[in-house]
Amino acid sequence: WRLTQIGAVVTEVTEGAHHRIIAKPPSWRTDLREPADLVEEVLRLEGLDAIPSVLPPAPPGRGLTAVQKRRRALGKSLALNGYVEVLPTPFLPAGVFDTWGLPADDPRRATVTVLNPLESDRPQLASTLLPGLLEALSRNVSRGAVDTSLFAISHVAVRTADTRSVERIPTDRRPTAEEIAGLDDSLPRQPEHVAVVLAGLRELAGPWGPGRPVQAADAFEAVQVIGRAAGIAFTLRAAQELPWHPGRCAEVLVGEVTVGYAGQLHPAVVERAGLPVGTCAVELNLDDIPIVETLPAPRVSPFPAVFQDVSLIVAEDVAAAEVVDAVRAGAGELLEDVRLFDVYTGPQIGEGRKSLTLALRFRAADRTLTEDEASAARVAAVQAAEQRVGAVQRA
Repeated sequence: WRLTQIGAVVTEVTEGAHHRIIAKPPSWRTDLREPADLVEEVLRLEGLDAIPSVLPPAPPGRGLTAVQKRRRALGKSLALNGYVEVLPTPFLPAGVFDTWGLPADDPRRATVTVLNPLESDRPQLASTLLPGLLEALSRNVSRGAVDTSLFAISHVAVRTADTRSVERIPTDRRPTAEEIAGLDDSLPRQPEHVAVVLAGLRELAGPWGPGRPVQAADAFEAVQVIGRAAGIAFTLRAAQELPWHPGRCAEVLVGEVTVGYAGQLHPAVVERAGLPVGTCAVELNLDDIPIVETLPAPRVSPFPAVFQDVSLIVAEDVAAAEVVDAVRAGAGELLEDVRLFDVYTGPQIGEGRKSLTLALRFRAADRTLTEDEASAARVAAVQAAEQRVGAVQRA
Protein backbone atom coordinates (compact mmCIF):
# COMPACT_ATOMS: atom_id res chain seq x y z
CA TRP A 1 0.00 0.00 0.00
CA ARG A 2 3.02 2.27 0.16
CA LEU A 3 3.01 2.38 -3.64
CA THR A 4 -0.63 3.42 -3.75
CA GLN A 5 0.20 6.07 -1.18
CA ILE A 6 2.38 7.86 -3.74
CA GLY A 7 -0.35 7.60 -6.37
CA ALA A 8 0.83 4.53 -8.25
CA VAL A 9 -1.60 2.07 -9.82
CA VAL A 10 -0.72 -1.38 -8.44
CA THR A 11 -1.68 -4.67 -10.07
CA GLU A 12 -0.87 -8.08 -8.58
CA VAL A 13 -0.15 -10.88 -11.05
CA THR A 14 0.19 -14.55 -10.11
CA GLU A 15 1.76 -16.98 -12.56
CA GLY A 16 1.99 -20.40 -11.02
CA ALA A 17 4.34 -20.21 -8.05
CA HIS A 18 5.55 -16.74 -9.05
CA HIS A 19 3.94 -13.61 -7.66
CA ARG A 20 4.60 -10.23 -9.26
CA ILE A 21 3.55 -6.68 -8.57
CA ILE A 22 3.17 -4.31 -11.51
CA ALA A 23 3.17 -0.65 -10.50
CA LYS A 24 2.42 2.27 -12.82
CA PRO A 25 3.80 5.54 -11.43
CA PRO A 26 1.58 8.62 -11.42
CA SER A 27 1.99 11.03 -14.30
CA TRP A 28 3.26 13.82 -12.04
CA ARG A 29 6.16 11.72 -10.73
CA THR A 30 8.48 11.97 -13.74
CA ASP A 31 11.42 10.99 -11.52
CA LEU A 32 10.10 7.43 -11.14
CA ARG A 33 11.60 5.72 -14.18
CA GLU A 34 13.00 2.39 -13.00
CA PRO A 35 12.03 -0.33 -10.49
CA ALA A 36 14.82 0.88 -8.23
CA ASP A 37 13.06 4.26 -7.94
CA LEU A 38 9.93 2.54 -6.59
CA VAL A 39 12.02 0.59 -4.09
CA GLU A 40 13.48 3.87 -2.83
CA GLU A 41 9.98 5.28 -2.36
CA VAL A 42 8.96 2.27 -0.27
CA LEU A 43 12.09 2.63 1.86
CA ARG A 44 11.46 6.34 2.31
CA LEU A 45 7.88 5.87 3.50
CA GLU A 46 8.34 2.66 5.47
CA GLY A 47 11.58 3.74 7.13
CA LEU A 48 14.96 2.05 7.09
CA ASP A 49 14.48 0.95 10.70
CA ALA A 50 11.72 -1.40 9.55
CA ILE A 51 14.11 -3.26 7.24
CA PRO A 52 16.00 -6.02 9.09
CA SER A 53 19.77 -5.82 8.74
CA VAL A 54 21.79 -8.89 7.86
CA LEU A 55 25.52 -9.01 8.51
CA PRO A 56 27.26 -10.50 5.48
CA PRO A 57 29.58 -13.40 6.25
CA ALA A 58 33.24 -12.41 6.27
CA PRO A 59 35.38 -14.56 3.96
CA PRO A 60 38.48 -16.11 5.51
CA GLY A 61 41.65 -14.08 5.09
CA ARG A 62 43.95 -15.25 2.33
CA GLY A 63 46.71 -12.67 2.52
CA LEU A 64 48.09 -10.73 -0.41
CA THR A 65 48.00 -12.07 -3.95
CA ALA A 66 51.22 -12.60 -5.87
CA VAL A 67 50.60 -9.40 -7.85
CA GLN A 68 50.01 -7.41 -4.65
CA LYS A 69 53.16 -8.83 -3.05
CA ARG A 70 55.25 -7.84 -6.07
CA ARG A 71 53.75 -4.36 -6.15
CA ARG A 72 54.55 -3.88 -2.46
CA ALA A 73 58.10 -5.22 -2.92
CA LEU A 74 58.73 -2.82 -5.82
CA GLY A 75 57.45 0.15 -3.85
CA LYS A 76 59.57 -0.66 -0.82
CA SER A 77 62.70 -1.28 -2.88
CA LEU A 78 62.40 1.97 -4.85
CA ALA A 79 61.67 3.95 -1.68
CA LEU A 80 64.72 2.48 0.04
CA ASN A 81 66.83 3.57 -2.95
CA GLY A 82 65.83 7.21 -2.59
CA TYR A 83 62.75 7.48 -4.80
CA VAL A 84 59.54 9.17 -3.62
CA GLU A 85 56.21 7.65 -4.65
CA VAL A 86 53.57 9.89 -6.20
CA LEU A 87 50.09 9.29 -7.59
CA PRO A 88 50.09 10.82 -11.08
CA THR A 89 46.89 12.07 -12.68
CA PRO A 90 45.09 9.38 -14.73
CA PHE A 91 44.47 11.93 -17.51
CA LEU A 92 46.89 13.12 -20.17
CA PRO A 93 48.00 16.75 -20.39
CA ALA A 94 46.82 18.38 -23.61
CA GLY A 95 49.23 17.93 -26.54
CA VAL A 96 51.82 15.96 -24.57
CA PHE A 97 52.47 13.48 -27.39
CA ASP A 98 52.98 16.33 -29.86
CA THR A 99 55.52 17.78 -27.42
CA TRP A 100 57.29 14.43 -27.45
CA GLY A 101 57.17 14.29 -31.25
CA LEU A 102 55.49 10.87 -31.38
CA PRO A 103 54.43 9.69 -34.86
CA ALA A 104 50.73 9.41 -35.62
CA ASP A 105 50.79 5.60 -35.53
CA ASP A 106 52.53 5.33 -32.14
CA PRO A 107 50.51 2.90 -29.94
CA ARG A 108 50.63 5.35 -27.03
CA ARG A 109 48.34 7.63 -29.04
CA ALA A 110 45.61 4.96 -28.86
CA THR A 111 43.95 6.70 -25.92
CA VAL A 112 40.46 6.46 -24.44
CA THR A 113 38.37 9.64 -24.26
CA VAL A 114 36.12 10.18 -21.23
CA LEU A 115 32.78 11.93 -21.82
CA ASN A 116 32.71 13.68 -18.44
CA PRO A 117 36.37 14.34 -17.47
CA LEU A 118 37.39 16.09 -14.29
CA GLU A 119 39.05 18.78 -16.41
CA SER A 120 37.63 19.78 -19.78
CA ASP A 121 41.07 20.10 -21.39
CA ARG A 122 42.12 16.61 -20.24
CA PRO A 123 39.53 14.14 -21.53
CA GLN A 124 41.97 11.35 -22.45
CA LEU A 125 42.97 8.56 -20.07
CA ALA A 126 46.72 8.09 -19.71
CA SER A 127 48.26 5.34 -21.83
CA THR A 128 51.65 5.91 -20.15
CA LEU A 129 52.68 7.05 -16.68
CA LEU A 130 55.46 9.37 -17.83
CA PRO A 131 53.36 12.50 -18.64
CA GLY A 132 51.89 12.61 -15.14
CA LEU A 133 55.23 11.87 -13.49
CA LEU A 134 57.08 14.47 -15.55
CA GLU A 135 54.38 17.00 -14.71
CA ALA A 136 54.87 16.26 -11.00
CA LEU A 137 58.64 16.54 -11.47
CA SER A 138 58.29 19.92 -13.19
CA ARG A 139 56.03 21.18 -10.41
CA ASN A 140 58.55 20.14 -7.75
CA VAL A 141 61.42 21.77 -9.61
CA SER A 142 59.46 25.03 -9.99
CA ARG A 143 59.10 25.10 -6.22
CA GLY A 144 62.79 24.65 -5.52
CA ALA A 145 63.08 20.84 -5.25
CA VAL A 146 65.57 20.62 -8.11
CA ASP A 147 67.12 17.30 -7.03
CA THR A 148 64.13 15.00 -7.38
CA SER A 149 63.61 11.26 -7.91
CA LEU A 150 60.01 10.09 -8.26
CA PHE A 151 58.26 6.81 -9.04
CA ALA A 152 54.72 5.59 -9.58
CA ILE A 153 53.05 2.19 -9.87
CA SER A 154 49.65 2.40 -11.48
CA HIS A 155 47.41 1.20 -14.29
CA VAL A 156 47.17 2.81 -17.71
CA ALA A 157 44.38 2.57 -20.29
CA VAL A 158 45.10 1.44 -23.85
CA ARG A 159 42.37 1.41 -26.50
CA THR A 160 41.91 -1.82 -28.45
CA ALA A 161 39.97 -2.68 -31.60
CA ASP A 162 37.00 -3.77 -29.42
CA THR A 163 36.99 -0.71 -27.14
CA ARG A 164 33.71 1.20 -27.43
CA SER A 165 31.22 3.18 -25.36
CA VAL A 166 29.58 1.21 -22.56
CA GLU A 167 26.14 -0.08 -23.54
CA ARG A 168 23.22 0.71 -21.27
CA ILE A 169 21.77 -2.44 -19.69
CA PRO A 170 18.39 -2.49 -17.90
CA THR A 171 18.64 -2.53 -14.10
CA ASP A 172 15.42 -4.45 -13.45
CA ARG A 173 17.13 -7.78 -14.06
CA ARG A 174 20.47 -9.50 -13.84
CA PRO A 175 22.63 -9.04 -16.95
CA THR A 176 23.06 -12.14 -19.06
CA ALA A 177 26.43 -13.83 -19.48
CA GLU A 178 26.61 -12.50 -23.05
CA GLU A 179 25.95 -8.95 -21.88
CA ILE A 180 28.62 -9.19 -19.19
CA ALA A 181 31.11 -10.60 -21.71
CA GLY A 182 30.26 -7.78 -24.11
CA LEU A 183 30.89 -5.18 -21.41
CA ASP A 184 34.24 -6.76 -20.55
CA ASP A 185 35.28 -6.80 -24.21
CA SER A 186 34.32 -3.14 -24.65
CA LEU A 187 36.73 -2.00 -21.93
CA PRO A 188 40.26 -0.84 -22.79
CA ARG A 189 43.29 -2.86 -21.73
CA GLN A 190 44.52 -1.67 -18.35
CA PRO A 191 48.06 -3.03 -17.77
CA GLU A 192 49.98 -2.09 -14.65
CA HIS A 193 53.12 0.00 -15.21
CA VAL A 194 55.98 1.18 -13.04
CA ALA A 195 57.75 4.41 -13.97
CA VAL A 196 60.66 6.42 -12.56
CA VAL A 197 61.87 9.97 -13.31
CA LEU A 198 65.07 11.64 -12.08
CA ALA A 199 66.46 15.17 -12.33
CA GLY A 200 69.13 17.33 -10.76
CA LEU A 201 71.87 15.77 -8.63
CA ARG A 202 71.74 12.05 -7.93
CA GLU A 203 74.61 12.39 -5.44
CA LEU A 204 74.23 15.60 -3.45
CA ALA A 205 77.07 18.07 -2.99
CA GLY A 206 78.79 18.38 0.37
CA PRO A 207 82.16 18.25 2.10
CA TRP A 208 82.84 15.03 0.22
CA GLY A 209 82.59 16.66 -3.22
CA PRO A 210 80.60 18.72 -5.72
CA GLY A 211 77.92 16.09 -6.25
CA ARG A 212 77.01 14.19 -9.40
CA PRO A 213 74.21 15.04 -11.82
CA VAL A 214 71.71 12.44 -12.97
CA GLN A 215 72.94 10.28 -15.85
CA ALA A 216 71.42 7.64 -18.09
CA ALA A 217 73.25 5.04 -15.98
CA ASP A 218 71.05 6.04 -13.02
CA ALA A 219 67.97 5.13 -15.03
CA PHE A 220 69.56 1.79 -15.91
CA GLU A 221 70.31 1.22 -12.22
CA ALA A 222 66.66 1.92 -11.40
CA VAL A 223 65.78 -0.90 -13.79
CA GLN A 224 68.08 -3.24 -11.87
CA VAL A 225 66.50 -2.13 -8.57
CA ILE A 226 63.10 -3.12 -9.97
CA GLY A 227 64.51 -6.40 -11.28
CA ARG A 228 66.06 -7.38 -7.95
CA ALA A 229 62.80 -6.64 -6.12
CA ALA A 230 60.80 -8.69 -8.63
CA GLY A 231 63.32 -11.53 -8.81
CA ILE A 232 63.82 -10.97 -12.55
CA ALA A 233 67.07 -10.57 -14.52
CA PHE A 234 66.57 -7.81 -17.10
CA THR A 235 68.64 -7.42 -20.25
CA LEU A 236 69.40 -3.92 -21.54
CA ARG A 237 69.93 -3.30 -25.24
CA ALA A 238 70.57 -0.04 -27.09
CA ALA A 239 67.40 1.33 -28.68
CA GLN A 240 65.74 4.42 -30.13
CA GLU A 241 62.36 5.32 -28.65
CA LEU A 242 60.82 8.72 -28.04
CA PRO A 243 60.85 10.61 -25.73
CA TRP A 244 64.31 9.20 -24.89
CA HIS A 245 67.67 10.36 -26.23
CA PRO A 246 68.54 8.12 -29.22
CA GLY A 247 72.11 7.57 -27.99
CA ARG A 248 71.26 7.15 -24.31
CA CYS A 249 68.23 4.89 -24.41
CA ALA A 250 68.05 1.19 -23.58
CA GLU A 251 65.37 -1.33 -24.36
CA VAL A 252 64.52 -3.46 -21.31
CA LEU A 253 63.93 -7.13 -22.08
CA VAL A 254 62.91 -10.27 -20.23
CA GLY A 255 64.26 -12.99 -22.48
CA GLU A 256 63.29 -11.71 -25.93
CA VAL A 257 60.20 -9.78 -24.76
CA THR A 258 60.46 -5.99 -24.58
CA VAL A 259 58.90 -4.77 -21.33
CA GLY A 260 59.91 -1.10 -21.42
CA TYR A 261 62.57 1.54 -21.94
CA ALA A 262 65.01 3.51 -19.81
CA GLY A 263 67.53 6.28 -20.26
CA GLN A 264 67.95 10.02 -20.64
CA LEU A 265 65.16 12.06 -22.24
CA HIS A 266 65.67 13.70 -25.62
CA PRO A 267 67.09 17.24 -25.28
CA ALA A 268 64.39 18.65 -27.58
CA VAL A 269 61.64 17.06 -25.48
CA VAL A 270 63.24 18.38 -22.30
CA GLU A 271 63.42 21.90 -23.73
CA ARG A 272 59.86 21.93 -25.07
CA ALA A 273 58.45 20.51 -21.82
CA GLY A 274 60.42 22.88 -19.62
CA LEU A 275 62.18 20.06 -17.76
CA PRO A 276 65.66 20.20 -16.18
CA VAL A 277 68.55 19.39 -18.51
CA GLY A 278 69.54 15.72 -18.32
CA THR A 279 66.21 14.45 -16.99
CA CYS A 280 66.07 10.63 -17.07
CA ALA A 281 63.11 8.27 -17.05
CA VAL A 282 62.11 4.59 -16.90
CA GLU A 283 58.80 2.93 -17.73
CA LEU A 284 58.11 -0.81 -17.61
CA ASN A 285 54.96 -2.83 -18.28
CA LEU A 286 54.58 -5.06 -15.21
CA ASP A 287 51.97 -7.24 -16.91
CA ASP A 288 54.67 -8.42 -19.36
CA ILE A 289 57.06 -9.34 -16.53
CA PRO A 290 56.62 -12.87 -15.09
CA ILE A 291 55.71 -13.10 -11.42
CA VAL A 292 58.24 -14.96 -9.27
CA GLU A 293 56.33 -16.00 -6.15
CA THR A 294 59.28 -17.69 -4.41
CA LEU A 295 62.59 -15.92 -4.75
CA PRO A 296 65.61 -18.27 -4.77
CA ALA A 297 67.78 -18.11 -1.67
CA PRO A 298 71.36 -16.98 -2.32
CA ARG A 299 73.98 -19.73 -2.31
CA VAL A 300 76.76 -19.07 0.17
CA SER A 301 80.00 -20.99 -0.20
CA PRO A 302 82.55 -21.36 2.61
CA PHE A 303 85.38 -21.58 0.08
CA PRO A 304 87.41 -18.57 -1.15
CA ALA A 305 86.88 -16.94 -4.53
CA VAL A 306 89.41 -16.32 -7.31
CA PHE A 307 89.24 -12.94 -9.07
CA GLN A 308 90.47 -12.35 -12.61
CA ASP A 309 89.87 -9.66 -15.24
CA VAL A 310 89.64 -9.94 -19.00
CA SER A 311 89.41 -7.29 -21.74
CA LEU A 312 87.62 -8.17 -24.97
CA ILE A 313 87.51 -6.11 -28.18
CA VAL A 314 84.23 -6.32 -30.11
CA ALA A 315 82.42 -4.37 -32.80
CA GLU A 316 80.85 -1.14 -31.55
CA ASP A 317 77.31 -2.35 -32.29
CA VAL A 318 77.68 -5.52 -30.19
CA ALA A 319 75.74 -5.21 -26.94
CA ALA A 320 77.66 -5.74 -23.72
CA ALA A 321 74.93 -8.14 -22.58
CA GLU A 322 75.74 -10.44 -25.51
CA VAL A 323 79.40 -10.52 -24.51
CA VAL A 324 78.52 -11.22 -20.88
CA ASP A 325 76.18 -14.05 -21.91
CA ALA A 326 78.91 -15.61 -24.05
CA VAL A 327 81.42 -15.38 -21.19
CA ARG A 328 78.97 -16.99 -18.77
CA ALA A 329 78.25 -19.83 -21.16
CA GLY A 330 81.93 -20.51 -21.82
CA ALA A 331 83.19 -20.29 -18.24
CA GLY A 332 80.69 -22.82 -16.93
CA GLU A 333 79.54 -23.36 -13.37
CA LEU A 334 82.79 -22.17 -11.79
CA LEU A 335 81.98 -18.58 -12.81
CA GLU A 336 80.04 -17.12 -9.89
CA ASP A 337 79.74 -13.55 -11.14
CA VAL A 338 80.76 -11.34 -14.06
CA ARG A 339 80.65 -7.55 -14.03
CA LEU A 340 81.42 -4.99 -16.71
CA PHE A 341 83.47 -2.19 -15.17
CA ASP A 342 85.14 -0.39 -18.09
CA VAL A 343 84.38 0.50 -21.72
CA TYR A 344 87.10 2.02 -23.90
CA THR A 345 87.01 3.38 -27.44
CA GLY A 346 89.96 4.99 -29.18
CA PRO A 347 92.57 4.75 -31.94
CA GLN A 348 94.48 2.01 -30.12
CA ILE A 349 91.76 -0.56 -30.84
CA GLY A 350 90.59 0.73 -34.21
CA GLU A 351 87.60 2.63 -35.54
CA GLY A 352 84.18 1.07 -35.03
CA ARG A 353 85.38 -1.14 -32.19
CA LYS A 354 85.27 -0.99 -28.40
CA SER A 355 87.02 -2.71 -25.51
CA LEU A 356 84.97 -4.20 -22.68
CA THR A 357 86.77 -5.07 -19.45
CA LEU A 358 85.02 -7.66 -17.30
CA ALA A 359 85.67 -8.61 -13.69
CA LEU A 360 85.27 -12.37 -13.23
CA ARG A 361 84.69 -14.09 -9.89
CA PHE A 362 85.26 -17.84 -9.79
CA ARG A 363 84.37 -20.14 -6.92
CA ALA A 364 83.79 -23.86 -6.43
CA ALA A 365 80.97 -25.05 -4.20
CA ASP A 366 82.82 -28.08 -2.79
CA ARG A 367 86.52 -27.18 -2.68
CA THR A 368 89.10 -24.44 -2.76
CA LEU A 369 89.53 -23.38 -6.36
CA THR A 370 93.08 -23.16 -7.70
CA GLU A 371 94.41 -20.33 -9.86
CA ASP A 372 95.01 -22.77 -12.72
CA GLU A 373 91.38 -23.94 -12.67
CA ALA A 374 90.14 -20.35 -12.74
CA SER A 375 92.52 -19.49 -15.59
CA ALA A 376 91.29 -22.47 -17.60
CA ALA A 377 87.69 -21.32 -17.12
CA ARG A 378 88.67 -17.80 -18.21
CA VAL A 379 90.30 -19.16 -21.37
CA ALA A 380 87.13 -21.12 -22.14
CA ALA A 381 85.07 -17.96 -21.60
CA VAL A 382 87.25 -16.00 -24.03
CA GLN A 383 86.97 -18.76 -26.65
CA ALA A 384 83.18 -18.75 -26.32
CA ALA A 385 83.10 -14.97 -26.77
CA GLU A 386 85.29 -15.28 -29.88
CA GLN A 387 82.91 -17.82 -31.43
CA ARG A 388 79.61 -16.15 -30.50
CA VAL A 389 80.27 -12.40 -30.89
CA GLY A 390 83.63 -12.24 -32.70
CA ALA A 391 85.51 -10.95 -29.65
CA VAL A 392 89.29 -10.64 -29.55
CA GLN A 393 91.18 -10.64 -26.25
CA ARG A 394 93.00 -7.38 -25.69
CA ALA A 395 96.66 -7.76 -24.77
